[in-house]
Amino acid sequence: MFFRKSKPIAAALCLTLALITAGCGGNTAATTGTTEKGDTKTAPAAAPAADAVRKVKHAMEETELKGNPQRVVVLTNESTEAVLELGVKPIGAVKSGLGDTWFPHIKDTMQGVQELGDETQPNLELIAGLKPDLIIGNKVRHEKIYAQLKAIAPTVLSTELSGKWKQNFTLYAEALNKKAEGEKAMAAYDKHVADVKAKLGAKTSSKVSIVRFLPGATRIYQKDTFAGIILKDLGFSRPAAQDKDAFMEVITKERMADMDGDVMFYFNADYDDKKGGTKQAEEWLNDPLFKNLSVAKNNKYFKVDEIIWNLSGNIKAANLLLDDISKHADKF
Repeated sequence: MFFRKSKPIAAALCLTLALITAGCGGNTAATTGTTEKGDTKTAPAAAPAADAVRKVKHAMEETELKGNPQRVVVLTNESTEAVLELGVKPIGAVKSGLGDTWFPHIKDTMQGVQELGDETQPNLELIAGLKPDLIIGNKVRHEKIYAQLKAIAPTVLSTELSGKWKQNFTLYAEALNKKAEGEKAMAAYDKHVADVKAKLGAKTSSKVSIVRFLPGATRIYQKDTFAGIILKDLGFSRPAAQDKDAFMEVITKERMADMDGDVMFYFNADYDDKKGGTKQAEEWLNDPLFKNLSVAKNNKYFKVDEIIWNLSGNIKAANLLLDDISKHADKF
């Protein structure tokens, strides 16, 4: 009698034990992985983000980069600005030009950085000696030496040097594995634009002209330029001759009317002590043809810094250019 009554109890105990075991087994499978045969295996540990291999597509090809580059070389003024904005101090960079090794607005930050020659002819021997783990350049400047550069270190080249500064900045952020930092910097720029637009109010309906005076030559700058993109962001219109998706045109005095607008910003290219750009500006701005333009009659032409408006070419200068326009807003 005792043993007959115990059979249902024993069966229940066995069933309970089986359910408990199955439950534990289910948790194990979820954490270790299960093969088709029911065997378990340990899942491989995820690679640390800092060591992950990334593929970055750029002007030349797709390049594999590992982790977060620490020894970065930059071969254009605009890429120097970009990496600094992203919190990376390069170990080497091409010189800014115009006398000093580095432009004034980045000079303090660039102390101790190896100067590598000119944008158009960087010193390959010096670059190799720095043992970089990433080289950043531009196809316009460095296509012919790309094979030599990538033999030294993984190299990423942006496509253009004109109005495409935002695209370049995004590419450099990707190469540095700093996409989030890049997005944050661009969001701050967008807010800066919105703030300046709010200050300008109805003045953004003005037609804004951009002129560059060089030794013996005068250029009007169009929409596909560094400054042109920022004017577009602010909502300004452009004079007819400058309202083109192009870079610039060289003009003669017979076309001086193409400089006219509601407002004109101009900058001088002074490459040496001869001040050729300044002399060209003085000649043109004192010409009777210029005196007859609306910007001259209304005293709406303003000299600005070529380094900020033209030569630096990336996000630090973009924010400084916005400040420049904001400072002139009351004079429009």
